[in-house]
Amino acid sequence: MKSLLVVRNPVLSFSIDRRLPMVAALLIALSLTAILLNVSQGEYPIAIADILKTLLGLDTGNPNHPFVIQTMRLPRTLVAFMVGVALAISGTIFQGLTRNPLADPSMIGINAGASLAAVSTIVLFPAAPLYILPIASFLGALLMAVLIYRLAWNDGSSPILLILLGIGLSAIATALTNLLIIFGAIANVSQAIVWLAGSVYGRTWLQFWAFLPWCLCGIPLALGLSRHLNVLHLGDDVAKGLGTRLEWQRGLLVIVAVALGGSAVATAGTIGFVGLMAPHIGRKLVGGNHQNLLPIAALIGGLLVTIADWLGRTLFAPTELPCGTIVAAIGAPFFLSLLIHHRKR
Repeated sequence: MKSLLVVRNPVLSFSIDRRLPMVAALLIALSLTAILLNVSQGEYPIAIADILKTLLGLDTGNPNHPFVIQTMRLPRTLVAFMVGVALAISGTIFQGLTRNPLADPSMIGINAGASLAAVSTIVLFPAAPLYILPIASFLGALLMAVLIYRLAWNDGSSPILLILLGIGLSAIATALTNLLIIFGAIANVSQAIVWLAGSVYGRTWLQFWAFLPWCLCGIPLALGLSRHLNVLHLGDDVAKGLGTRLEWQRGLLVIVAVALGGSAVATAGTIGFVGLMAPHIGRKLVGGNHQNLLPIAALIGGLLVTIADWLGRTLFAPTELPCGTIVAAIGAPFFLSLLIHHRKR
């Protein structure tokens, strides 16, 4: 029998799975291992012991190590992990809000809105400061979310209609993005195309520090709102019966999910399926309680993108594949298996 610690909550009683600390510790260990492995591998391999010495400020006897580790590899690896965390939390929130296990930021249209805003900034305003890109992506994703939410409103918001509208508006945003690429200047378009592939190639500490505030604000908010997500996941009628301020809490969760998803897209481009896979894997490990699921899904998402970046750099070296391509190669069959499973049910 599963061991559960029952905790009483004034809004909803929930169960904390005793497996959570063990699973979290295992995922943290795997994530640290993946980060070290990603930093150590490449055309210039470095022993993990030398990486640790360099990070601790100890002399390894090789003057190239600090530059390769701290300037070239560590920032892109940390960005990859943080992007995976943000996308996983965003996908978990959207699956909970829509009560649809096939939902993720790309299906809701969030990624498409963020991509349209980011590509517009890259193509039309190439001289814009770096910190503008996450802001533009967030505004584009938020505008898309508000538009979908407003169109779906009919004395309350329908989860199914939110999905359908997201698919339709995502197609429109993608068409507009393609128009910008077709008619934009070739230098700016080349940058936008590489960015759209979903990659952390060339990411530096500038991108890391620009992305970090979004994670520091969004992740704690998402974890703090997890019990409200539990209530909303039960359905509108049950949530109203429990005295939940339904639309206010749903709107706040949407803003948090949009902020994390939009800023992740601005930082690494369109990396799909992370927000779809991480919550499902997390549910298998710790169950569906979002207070358990959100941190576990976040670690799984960070681990997925970090491993995808490592595989993209090493599988066909010296040719480098975008991590978005690696994730898609795993995520597409995963999505099809989910679709077939739910069709049979």
